[in-house]
Amino acid sequence: MYVLITYDVAGGDAASARRLRRVSKICTRDGQRVQLSVFECLIEPAHYEALKHELEMTVDKTKDSLRFYNLGKRWQNKVEHIGVHNTYDPEGTLLI
Repeated sequence: MYVLITYDVAGGDAASARRLRRVSKICTRDGQRVQLSVFECLIEPAHYEALKHELEMTVDKTKDSLRFYNLGKRWQNKVEHIGVHNTYDPEGTLLI
């Protein structure tokens, strides 16, 4: 499944900076950053539930915000890109 994850972590103190770094690290592990606080993830449904739970336990629900957009299996027809950065194809060829 293809999921878009967005987040907003309230700033201003050391605790929020730690939460922000942790959320970013978790999302980077499982997805591709496409904008500052936006990640595209191609993951299995069971892994998605674990990822969502981990992020929920990381943020402060009284101050921060998480959004999950499930684009499903046929996500290619639902994503359009215009602008500077190259598009990200998680199912494309990986060159190392």
